[in-house]
Amino acid sequence: MRYMKQFAVILAVTCLGDFLNYILPLPIPGSIYGLVIMLTLLVTGVIKIYHVKATAEFLIDIMPMMFIPAAVGLLVAWDDLRPVLIPMIVITFVTTVVVMIVTGRTTQLVMKIRHRTTSRTDEAISREIAKSRLEDIDE
Repeated sequence: MRYMKQFAVILAVTCLGDFLNYILPLPIPGSIYGLVIMLTLLVTGVIKIYHVKATAEFLIDIMPMMFIPAAVGLLVAWDDLRPVLIPMIVITFVTTVVVMIVTGRTTQLVMKIRHRTTSRTDEAISREIAKSRLEDIDE
């Protein structure tokens, strides 16, 4: 029963994303709306992680099976894909490398910003502790 409730929560958020896709005139897929809504609900605490964790892990475990129909579709359309195979491979490789570089640089930037913020916070805390110790010694 727990899995049914968790699946219902995930399905409700997915349906809400599809509904937003239907009513908003933006070229964003409903699944992306659903992911953003789920992230927002999890971050704000409206939905706790344990409300969806077991079912989400199950769905992630069976995800490779969801690619089988797409792979079979590629085999069926092989005659149509053969002339554009080389450009598709090049485009896939180039975009993969670009995404990896952008993701790595963004992660480095976020880590650098977090380090600066954490360092300033640590310095401020250290000053406050030192100040309180000096006040304790003076008394």
